[in-house]
Amino acid sequence: MTTWAERMGPVGVWRSVGDVDAALAADIERLGFGALWLGGSPGSDLRAAEELLDATSTLVVATGIVNIWKSDAAELADSWHRIAARHPGRLLLGIGSGHREATPERVRPLHAMAAYLDVLDERGVPVDARVLSALGPRMLALAAERSAGTHPYLTIPVQSAEARAALGPDPLIAPEQTLVLDPDPVSARATARVFLERYLAMSNYAGNMVRGGFEESDVAGAGSDALVDAIVVHGDVATLAEAVYAQLDGGADHVCVQILPAAQSPVPALTALAAELGLTD
Repeated sequence: MTTWAERMGPVGVWRSVGDVDAALAADIERLGFGALWLGGSPGSDLRAAEELLDATSTLVVATGIVNIWKSDAAELADSWHRIAARHPGRLLLGIGSGHREATPERVRPLHAMAAYLDVLDERGVPVDARVLSALGPRMLALAAERSAGTHPYLTIPVQSAEARAALGPDPLIAPEQTLVLDPDPVSARATARVFLERYLAMSNYAGNMVRGGFEESDVAGAGSDALVDAIVVHGDVATLAEAVYAQLDGGADHVCVQILPAAQSPVPALTALAAELGLTD
C-alpha cells in the first residue's frame, strides 16, 4: 500500500474550510497539488471534506485540524468510515488540541488527546489514517506512538528537522507554510502581521516559536521583522518556492502552503507556485 507521502506528493494547499469550494478544490488538483488541508476546525461530520472528495478524483483531503474540544470523537470515527468506504486512501484526519486561549480546557491537552484517540481506536479508525498537530515534544511523542505522523502549524524548517530526528524516517511530517506572493517587503510584512497578530497572543504558538530559536523579544507585540519573515515567507515566486524546498530539505515529506491574504483567491499565486515547483506539466 502506498504511503501518505506518496499519495499526496511533496506539496499541498492549506485553506480554511469556510474558504474552500468544489471549484477551488478542482483547481488545486488541476495545478498538481496533491492534497487540500482544511483548516478552521472542520466539524466531525466531515461533510465539507466529503463534498470536496466527491468533486475531485485524485486529491487527498486532510483536516488541518479537527479540534478535539469541539468535535465528537465517535461522530468523527463514523464519518471517517462513511467517507473512506467511498474514497479509499484519500481522507487523512489531522487532529489537534487547539490553543488554551480559544478553548477552556478541563484536562491537560495530552491526556485529552490520548482519550480522544482511544475512542477512534475503539471505533476502528486505523492509526495510519490520522496525524496529530504536535508542537511540543510530548505531543510529538504521542504522534509517533499513535498516529501516522504530524501536521504542525506556523513552524520553520529547523523544526521539521527536529521532528524528523524525533520521529525517525517513516512517519509523515507535513508542516503548514504560510506564503505571501508580494515582492514589496513593506506591504508583504503588513499582510503577514495582520495574519500573525492573533497567533502571537497565543501561548502555544509563541512558545513554539521560542523553542524554534526565536527570542522572547521576537514574539512580543507585532513580532520582529526576523520572525515575520521566517514564519510568513514573502517575495517573488522563486522565494516562495525556496521556502517550500527548505521545509522539504529540513525533513518534511509534504508541505501544505497557505496563501495570504486569505480574503483573496489563492489561485493566481498557486498557479505561479505550481509552475515554479514543476508541479504542472
